[in-house]
Amino acid sequence: MTAPEIGRLRLRSQQVAAPRARRPADVVRALGALQAQDYAGALWSIALRLPGSTEAEIERAVAEKSIVRTWPMRGTLHFVAAEDVRWMLALLAPRAIAASAGRQRQLGLTPETFRRCRSLCRKALAGGRTLAREELLAALGRGGVAMTPHRGYHILCRLAQEGFLCFGPRAGKRPTFALLDEWVPAAAPRERGEALAELARRYFAGHGPATLSDFSGWAGLTAADARAGLAGAAAGLREEKIGERSYWMDRGLPEEAEADGSAHLLPGFDEFVLGYKHRGDVLHQRHFARLVPGSNGIFQPTVVADGQVLGTWRREWRGEAAQVSVRPFRPLPAGVRRALKIPLERYGQFLGVPVKLVR
Repeated sequence: MTAPEIGRLRLRSQQVAAPRARRPADVVRALGALQAQDYAGALWSIALRLPGSTEAEIERAVAEKSIVRTWPMRGTLHFVAAEDVRWMLALLAPRAIAASAGRQRQLGLTPETFRRCRSLCRKALAGGRTLAREELLAALGRGGVAMTPHRGYHILCRLAQEGFLCFGPRAGKRPTFALLDEWVPAAAPRERGEALAELARRYFAGHGPATLSDFSGWAGLTAADARAGLAGAAAGLREEKIGERSYWMDRGLPEEAEADGSAHLLPGFDEFVLGYKHRGDVLHQRHFARLVPGSNGIFQPTVVADGQVLGTWRREWRGEAAQVSVRPFRPLPAGVRRALKIPLERYGQFLGVPVKLVR
């Protein structure tokens, strides 16, 4: 495989180039989990893999509880399918909790503090209620929990990682929280080896071709756990080597993917970029600084064609319409510029407004 072939195959496995899903939960389930710290971008990540869907339709899936936003891995927000949230938290969140323990001690967040927060949150949210972040933190403050800087984030994240809280639907533009036990039905726990194998199967089927290191970094697993997961899933995967590096993917993925002339407008934290530890197969190192200006951790939306990241893009509102400006790393071929017409129309359908490409 060459780098463009790897990128093209990833577009297929991620259902960007070959959508197969019928519902938002299908998209999220197929990928295993979908990065969601940028909420609006995550909605577009799902929708671009679900032809004809709108922003309102994806938000409806959140409100109807078929997809759940929480912190299942690496201390980072993701969307997961509702039936997966509990076993993924049980498998992956303990490492993230342990990694945050020192910072929580610095903030004075003791086991007793978290016990009190659970009690106050249960009282505030019981009966299926949802509260915006500010409202829930205010309830904790009234209950005697000091809301000094940074404490609120760590409290909510920790309680979500424990499987106590999760995000609910937005109230206007504000995220809300709910009790996970009231939001998602209980599910039987998975045995650890089974959970590792299932996570590996989802990852490589939904992200392949990818390496063991990519999987370990994406899931926040130790190298040993990543190897165990891959071993458990290997029967349904195939391996291809490039030099010393092994790439794994679903056995049903075509061995080759020809350039199809399509182009894509992906949001900043899309799995096509964020789902891998090594991004050199789809993005030249010299362009990385333009993807993450100032190395601030904020990934810009990307223009992708022929399996490669060719530039970034930005949306601006102009009254009731939206404008998209493209910032290529080098001048885009004429064919790519023409191909952008389709994702622009698709993005406008998603937003429900006209979208115009400007230079």
